[in-house]
Amino acid sequence: MPLLFSGCRSVPPPRRAAQAVTNSQTNATNQVATKQADKMFLHFPKEYQQFSFWQKCNPFWWCGNADDAVPPENYRAGKCCRQFTWRLRNPCHNFTFYVMGIEDKPHIRVGRYASKTTNPNGGWNWAVCKYRRLRLPFVDYRRGRFEFYFGWRNGGNFGVKLNFSQAKPKPKTTSS
Repeated sequence: MPLLFSGCRSVPPPRRAAQAVTNSQTNATNQVATKQADKMFLHFPKEYQQFSFWQKCNPFWWCGNADDAVPPENYRAGKCCRQFTWRLRNPCHNFTFYVMGIEDKPHIRVGRYASKTTNPNGGWNWAVCKYRRLRLPFVDYRRGRFEFYFGWRNGGNFGVKLNFSQAKPKPKTTSS
């Protein structure tokens, strides 16, 4: 007697046809389109974020920054080594975003506060980026001036943070 295994799929994968909507519109419509706004986040890559397998295999490309290759006009205007210091500002951007990460792939992120990196109320936040059969975890803890996170953030890029002395939040002033 053959056994029949079946499963269900609760969330369909993102489709290319929906890419006509820009990322900023997608973020706004995610909260309207889903009843669980903070539980699920759809990510669609930008048009220019299509990189070949051979680019991703090149270690020299890993050290670059495909998103911000040229510094803006106001960055160290008139100073020496402007281009060099711009590249040192965020080394291995391509590696964490496109080689280790899935920033260039449409994916779904589910978790407590899926569209955010941290829990807005402080404490724990967790999420999982789902791309095809791949599951990439994320965990974050923030309390007072301490913050820690490890994993794939809301865009699909990999990151690690351990911060003991963030700036104190400014107290809200009330006008009388």
